[in-house]
Amino acid sequence: MYLRLLLMFLFGSITLYAQNAGTISGKVNDKATAQPLPYVSIVVKENGTTVTGAITADNGTFEIKNLPLKNYTVEVQFMGYKTKTVTAGLSESSKSINIGTVVIEEEATTLNEVEIVKEVSTIEQKIDRKVITVGRDLTTAGGTAAEIMNNIPTVFVDQDGNISLRGNQNVRVLVDGRPTNIDPAQLLKQIPSTSIKKIELITNPSAKYNPEGMSGIINIILHKNTNNGFNGNLNAGITFGEEPKFNNSLDMNYRVGKVNFFANVGSNFGEYFNDGRVVREDINSRQLFNIVNDNEGYLGKFGLDFYINDRNTISFYTNQNYGGGDGLVDLAINYPDGNGTNTNQISSFYSGNHNDTYNLAYKHKFEKEGHTLDFEGNYNDAHGTQDGNYVTTGSSTVGNFEDRIENEGKNITLNLDYVNPINEKSTLELGAEARIIGDENVYTTTNTNQDNPSLQDSEYTYDNYIYSAYATFGQRFGKISYQVGARFESYRAEANFNRGASTFTNDYVTVYPSAYFSYNLTEKDLFNFSYSRRVDRPSLEQTKPIREFSTPLLTSLGNQELRPQFTSSVELNYTKMLDKGSSISTSVFYRFINDEISRVLYPDETTANTQDLIMSFDNFDRNTSYGFEVSANYKITKWWDVQPAIDFSNISQKGLIAVQVPNTESEYEYVIKNVDVNAFNVRLNSNFRVNDRLSFLLFGFYRGPVNGVQNKTLEMYKIDSGARYTLLDNQMSLSLRFNDMFNTMRYAFNANNPFPQNGEFRWESRTVYFGINYRFGGGKNNAMQRRQRDNNTKQSSGGMF
Repeated sequence: MYLRLLLMFLFGSITLYAQNAGTISGKVNDKATAQPLPYVSIVVKENGTTVTGAITADNGTFEIKNLPLKNYTVEVQFMGYKTKTVTAGLSESSKSINIGTVVIEEEATTLNEVEIVKEVSTIEQKIDRKVITVGRDLTTAGGTAAEIMNNIPTVFVDQDGNISLRGNQNVRVLVDGRPTNIDPAQLLKQIPSTSIKKIELITNPSAKYNPEGMSGIINIILHKNTNNGFNGNLNAGITFGEEPKFNNSLDMNYRVGKVNFFANVGSNFGEYFNDGRVVREDINSRQLFNIVNDNEGYLGKFGLDFYINDRNTISFYTNQNYGGGDGLVDLAINYPDGNGTNTNQISSFYSGNHNDTYNLAYKHKFEKEGHTLDFEGNYNDAHGTQDGNYVTTGSSTVGNFEDRIENEGKNITLNLDYVNPINEKSTLELGAEARIIGDENVYTTTNTNQDNPSLQDSEYTYDNYIYSAYATFGQRFGKISYQVGARFESYRAEANFNRGASTFTNDYVTVYPSAYFSYNLTEKDLFNFSYSRRVDRPSLEQTKPIREFSTPLLTSLGNQELRPQFTSSVELNYTKMLDKGSSISTSVFYRFINDEISRVLYPDETTANTQDLIMSFDNFDRNTSYGFEVSANYKITKWWDVQPAIDFSNISQKGLIAVQVPNTESEYEYVIKNVDVNAFNVRLNSNFRVNDRLSFLLFGFYRGPVNGVQNKTLEMYKIDSGARYTLLDNQMSLSLRFNDMFNTMRYAFNANNPFPQNGEFRWESRTVYFGINYRFGGGKNNAMQRRQRDNNTKQSSGGMF
């Protein structure tokens, strides 16, 4: 009896509460694209005090129930966007309020809706990627993409232009979401920094992405306008070093009716100076390098969008990329103690390459929101040549000779992607892809003194045939969401050296699973857990048994029998939203690596000189890697904000080294060396705003010493400063930056095998950059809701589902 009364009382109380509670609902869209925004924080306040909150769903909608019948303010908060506030009053007569579609815009200065570049770069942590919006503080760091990459968290570019992500060079570089056949080190030197809109770091991609790259994907997104009428953005810059270097870009579009024409052109050119030394300690020999490169690069992006109707869109664009230059390497090899013959080699190079991409895309939107079908075809053609002339004096084994390397590459990709939001909580994605990649390398030389067949006239082809299909399924239940997927792939590689003299084939079928799990602890606390399996396929440079570069004492060759390297990776991310648009993001990761591809260094047994070395690649069994990163956007005051970033990575690396047999001069034994390679980087970007027109910046960078298999590299560090000033009602801005003020950047190393040596290389790191930006046009951006091909998000609503 008492139990029945108690239950009746509780039930009555709950019913009474429900009858006296209300609901606030709505939707959030991006102003520029009219696309719905998922994972936006909705904060409900009463008299300035937070009552409750929620996160928008994949289609941008939200619903907050069981609210007392009172007057509230609803704040819409999203990282990188301006906070918007609306009012909602719940009462007996109005218990359910839909505030409609709330449109929010990015925190960028606007000029009559023309797309312009932000003054300060922003870092946004999304579900599956980190997005860096490139502001003027980054574009002033240098004239090319390679020069600004070291300012980005977890990214590092060495003195040769090789890029790494989280301490590993096995990273895939895309431009506008598409691959190219050109070497990333060359590509980054040819893209003007002012042509870049965003850079995406995708460290653990899902099954819908191609699985290449152990460390993940770096996607460089170029500027493109879709505003009505004629609009443009002009950039010009000059870098003062030993010689001036120039970079320019022009971004413009013309939209009328259903057609939008867009173009982005850019260039950079100038002379670059490097010098270095390598000392072999056991015989006291010295190699002195003096290097000058006169480079030029041109980039053009041209295309159009045709909006057939609200449900169908056709887009076409082409990227035209050309790079070339003259190089001079003056190498002197000295023996102060008379242990060898002093040698001097002057090498002059001329290189030229063009990289052309043609892309056609069609998008169909079904009646249900988010229900889409996309087709995309991509053709990439790359051609490069390098002519070398070597003049050597003082050597009896190396004479004067010329050589020529020609590379021809083609990449055909066809994609079909289907997205179906089955209901408000579930999304299914299906896709298929075919890729045919062909590379041909021809080497000719007049060097008749070489016994090594890899340094004689030769021809090498390396072809890949990849066919794949993927499926992902995701659901969201309140604060919890997940996605599981798998990519099934058939892969075949065919290598042919000297038309059948040596061949190699690798053929397999495999699967790449992925899983994501997301939990919103509160409206400002987001946890993400992810797993993926990835592959690093041997590249043309790693497989071709033809010299990559050569000096009198060192020759670099590939290994055509390399096997693919497979990696399973797990990652945990946490993002904390703070007040005033500030945020902090942390990540930890762990990787399991099979058949790791690593550098090897061993004596050249084809020559009589015991000092000659061969540098190549080989596979090793199993390995592990782990690390963490912390980055933040923090607004200390209205006039001062900082972006600190720390990252650490460890890999238990294996490598084959040659160890000199004691009491001998030319006998070596080969052993496998195991080391723990630790990489630690710290970056701090600080911006000071004096007023609406004038601001200053300071940037600091530190990279700790790294102990590798072949050598130990020493620490690197620098401090930059700069200033920005806007005028003409924000239509024009002037930028000034002093890079590496104290001239401290260098690449230094020491090694013990195959013999003790140390070295140091320096480049023009201390420079002064001056840039001008001018914006014109005043059309409104009313692009239809279409798949955002340009930001490489093959997804609905933000990347997870």
